[in-house]
Amino acid sequence: MCMVDLEKAPGARQHAGQGEPVRRSDAEGCLAVAIRIPVRIVVLVLVVPVRMVWDALVVAGRFLRDAVLRPVGRALAWLGRAVFVWPLVGLWRYVLVPLAKGVGWLGHVLLVVPAAWLYRWVLTPVGYALAWFFTRVGAVLAAIGRGLYAGLAWLGRYLAVVPAVWLYRWVLAPVGHALAWCGRQVARGVGLVVTGVGFVLYWTVRVLLVLPALAVWRWVLAPVGRFLAVVGREVADALGHAWRIAGHLSLVVGRFLGTLLRWTVAEPARWAYRSVLTPVGHAVRDTVLRPLAEAGRGARRAARQALASARHSVRQARADVRRMLFGEPAERKPVDRREPSAVEARTLGSSTTALTKD
Repeated sequence: MCMVDLEKAPGARQHAGQGEPVRRSDAEGCLAVAIRIPVRIVVLVLVVPVRMVWDALVVAGRFLRDAVLRPVGRALAWLGRAVFVWPLVGLWRYVLVPLAKGVGWLGHVLLVVPAAWLYRWVLTPVGYALAWFFTRVGAVLAAIGRGLYAGLAWLGRYLAVVPAVWLYRWVLAPVGHALAWCGRQVARGVGLVVTGVGFVLYWTVRVLLVLPALAVWRWVLAPVGRFLAVVGREVADALGHAWRIAGHLSLVVGRFLGTLLRWTVAEPARWAYRSVLTPVGHAVRDTVLRPLAEAGRGARRAARQALASARHSVRQARADVRRMLFGEPAERKPVDRREPSAVEARTLGSSTTALTKD
């Protein structure tokens, strides 16, 4: 009996009227089932190391991309912008654009405006005059040409066209019909000869080449091709299954290594940080850093107070020297900033009117 495949094929279909799935092994025969299991075992043994190496390379490549290549790329991009883009933008914006605008304005003033004036007041009147002149001359030449054309057409009709029509109708047409009939008869005979030769060559080639080639294809190449197709399909399926199984194995190995690193490196480091370094750091902060910070703040406050008292003393000495040299400064009178009353406003308006009349 044939070996039974334990996996259900993804493309299983139902029997007509029975409702039972048809496995691919039943449809393919004993050869495919006999080849499948050994090929899958061999391919699995060969593919597992390759898949594990591939997964390790993928992890290393991702770490290299995230930790090295991406920061270096960003730094190079910023450096490129700073070295190339920003100077070129500044050169374009602050040098080339103003220079181009100046050159454009100068060209407009020196070339466009004189050219427009020349076109409007010199070339346009001259063009109108030449157009009027050539229009009149062209009308005269057209009348002369029409007369010459009519005469030449009459001469050509009676000297060339009428004799040519007579020659074609009574000489060339009968001769051509006779030659065409002769050519058709010759072509019919040649066609019969070619058909016979082709028939003989066809059966010769068919018997000597086509039938042996068809027999070789049907009884040799087609069975070998089907066998090779079955082997290739099974090898491809085995590679796919082996690659997926190797992926699962690689994932398990990776998780085991991650757990091992966590329990041998990360957890002891976390415990050391939490149970040893953190209390030591708190003790150092409470016993050393905070007193030093308080002493520094006290010294800073004392220095600020000393500087403030020194500035106040210097300001007082400067005021005493100014008072000894120039005397007491005049007292400033306060300015009355209240709004004038109605009586004051009428008085101010009458005085202003009088001054205006004077």
